[in-house]
Amino acid sequence: MRTGLSAAEAQRAILEQALPLGVETIGARDALGRVLAEAVVSRFDLPPADNSAMDGYAVRRTDLLSASAESPVRLQVVDEIPAGGQSNTRLEARQAVRIFTGAPIPAGADAVVRQEDTETEGDRVSIRVAPAPREHIRDAGEDVRRGEAVLQPGQVLGPGALGVLASLGRSVVSVHQKPRVAILSGGDELVEPDGEIEGGRIVSSNSYSLAAQCRLAGADPTYLGIARDNPDDIERHFRAGLHADVLVSSAGVSVGDRDYVRDVLEKLGCTLLFWGVNLKPGYPFAFGRFADDAGPLVFGLPGNPVSAMVTFELFVRPALRRMAGHSTLYRPLVRARLAETLRKQPGRIHFVRVELERDGEQIVARSTGNQSSGVLRSMSLAQGLLIFPAEARELVEGETVSVQVLDENFLAADSPGF
Repeated sequence: MRTGLSAAEAQRAILEQALPLGVETIGARDALGRVLAEAVVSRFDLPPADNSAMDGYAVRRTDLLSASAESPVRLQVVDEIPAGGQSNTRLEARQAVRIFTGAPIPAGADAVVRQEDTETEGDRVSIRVAPAPREHIRDAGEDVRRGEAVLQPGQVLGPGALGVLASLGRSVVSVHQKPRVAILSGGDELVEPDGEIEGGRIVSSNSYSLAAQCRLAGADPTYLGIARDNPDDIERHFRAGLHADVLVSSAGVSVGDRDYVRDVLEKLGCTLLFWGVNLKPGYPFAFGRFADDAGPLVFGLPGNPVSAMVTFELFVRPALRRMAGHSTLYRPLVRARLAETLRKQPGRIHFVRVELERDGEQIVARSTGNQSSGVLRSMSLAQGLLIFPAEARELVEGETVSVQVLDENFLAADSPGF
């Protein structure tokens, strides 16, 4: 088992094992945010026929070459076609057909004149403009051609893509499965939020924060409960999670006398690939897998709440996204101006919780305060993780730094831009 990996080495080792999951077919209505696992090929042209882009009149351009506001041209209205309707009418000289948006263009017509540019007089219409060729006509196949691959595997299905699926007559679609994540907390000192906290007991918050992080990453979490500090109870809880794709434990994988997790995992057939990553917070992080894919990928997170959440962001989240079929795995990265001087001992990369603000065209990053791994409130304040390089001793106020953005609402604009 390797120890003391850099954060980059740990991330690479994990992603080598985190392969995209299998494919499932689901209703298109439920596919928002899922990753497409098939090429979607159109069986027909869209639109299927030439149709009107406006309410108005279908006309022959040759009848209106001289039309203007000062000298309108009068045409006979010989038919009316509503949206969804059909017509066998063929336009002859100096004729027009009343038409509505989406209705098929009648034979002989080569333009549509907006209703606003006309005036009706009984069965006659006066037209005040000379339309351009094919004006206000949507051509058959303008959007999609029959046989065209419209959506590609690996595409994340957003509202536009779901609309395309519907327009192509696709009510079901093949997507990558969502990772199933089993979450375990551990320790004799832990109680659920409604439990008694006397006698040194503390509330198990990790199960709540980690489950929320799973959902934000597109995974389905299941909570296994709190395992007590004895091998039998730890094994019982782990066995309950072996059905999942990923098992996330904040029970701790370290070297204390009462840290049984490593031994239990090995008994169950899981091989730890590494333990210990040179970062802060979160050094006692472990990762393992079962031989021949006989069980889930196993992430052993530190028990401290901040360390658990930060290591989830750095290592578990990218793995879950890859398993769900995503090609973009990481949080947005921005450059920011540091609002204060930060110092540390060299040797470990630090991920500093920061708040972000805008100063004109610049982004300013400011520490959330106490960076202890037990100060969970710092994670509720943090809009980003500032990357403090391993060998650096100091980042000076005013220096430009890299920040992983946790709060994507920060990237939203405060004005519409028009």
